[in-house]
Amino acid sequence: MSDLSRQLDLILRGAVEVIQQTELESKLARSLKERRPLRIKAGFDPTAPDLHLGHTVLIHKLKHFQDLGHQVIFLIGDFTGLIGDPTGVSETRKALTKAQVQDNAKTYQRQIFKILDPEKTVIEFNSRWMGPMTAGGLIELAAHYRVARMMERDDFHKRFQEQKPISIHEFLYPLVQGYDSVALKSDIELGGTDQKFNLLVGRELQRDYGQEPQVVVTMPLLEGTDGVKKMSKSIGNYVALEDVPGDMFGKIMSISDDLMLRYYELLTTEDLGGVKSAHPMEAKQRLAGLLVERYHGQEAARNALAGFQQKFQDREFPDVPDTVVQLRATDMTGLDGGEEGEIKLPDLVMKTNLVASKSEARRLIIQGGIEIDGEKEPDPNKLIRFRLNQQHRLKIGRKKFAIVEWKPESR
Repeated sequence: MSDLSRQLDLILRGAVEVIQQTELESKLARSLKERRPLRIKAGFDPTAPDLHLGHTVLIHKLKHFQDLGHQVIFLIGDFTGLIGDPTGVSETRKALTKAQVQDNAKTYQRQIFKILDPEKTVIEFNSRWMGPMTAGGLIELAAHYRVARMMERDDFHKRFQEQKPISIHEFLYPLVQGYDSVALKSDIELGGTDQKFNLLVGRELQRDYGQEPQVVVTMPLLEGTDGVKKMSKSIGNYVALEDVPGDMFGKIMSISDDLMLRYYELLTTEDLGGVKSAHPMEAKQRLAGLLVERYHGQEAARNALAGFQQKFQDREFPDVPDTVVQLRATDMTGLDGGEEGEIKLPDLVMKTNLVASKSEARRLIIQGGIEIDGEKEPDPNKLIRFRLNQQHRLKIGRKKFAIVEWKPESR
């Protein structure tokens, strides 16, 4: 694999859109040829004191660029934070005080270095160039954009149609964010999909100011622990970077298997093929351990795992289950060289002889009455994967327990 292909593979991991990919490839090729790192920018308004995993999607992508040898710029929007980002809101945001913004910015610097290399990260504040800007300079900046273009933005357009107020200062937000790219001469800017309009303003302003336009890379908005809504502290579906280790571990263990894969893709560099082939419970524990170790250290991760296993497996699952079942190769489908196979969950429950019929097994599954390795499994079509010598713990209803294992058959 060429250096260019290797860089593209990592940069595009989890990305939603690249504007434009041909420009990205051209910039990367030139960077490799000239041995000049690209300038990668991502901006964060310090509107709250603590970051959660949703914020780190962009920080992890910055880390990808950093690992590839590029110059990463973590921009703290202490000036834009005073305006308030109008993205995704139906009314004018309440502006923060300068003291609030400064206090929050300090906590950001402490938290981001759990991911980024502090020796290779440039921290910038957009008040550095916006603070000294005169009224004349702001008028000149405003002259670079049209009201009609600004009203193409979805949230402005919707509020205008609904006759909800839009303050003039809100138009300044995308302009200032765009001008940040001019001030920093960024080659690439990262942002969430909800920031696309603002990121494109940066491209246009760079053209107007005689610079080569930045490439825009948008990343998805990470769903919270509920698996439905964007991770948010106000909703309560968030995992904070400064959650205590046990809480962080438990929250990650509560997510669905599908969401687990998304977290792996966006928050780690683990091989996704290996994750998919692993047992979901084991893969999820590994994910929880990786994230707790990143933010709290290796010992904290080990203790969190031990605490989780003690709480959710040892205490609830009896030392002596109602039955121990040994599966045969003929019980399963999808065998891979005789080392791996799958069995439908209702059939697995039936093998325990702890339910009267397959229909009862399906009913229990749908009603949430079946747990596998400490997790409820409500899908009656779920295929449970076994590897040779692997066992699963089943809790059936409230009081029945079984260990099901696949052992080599004697000859």
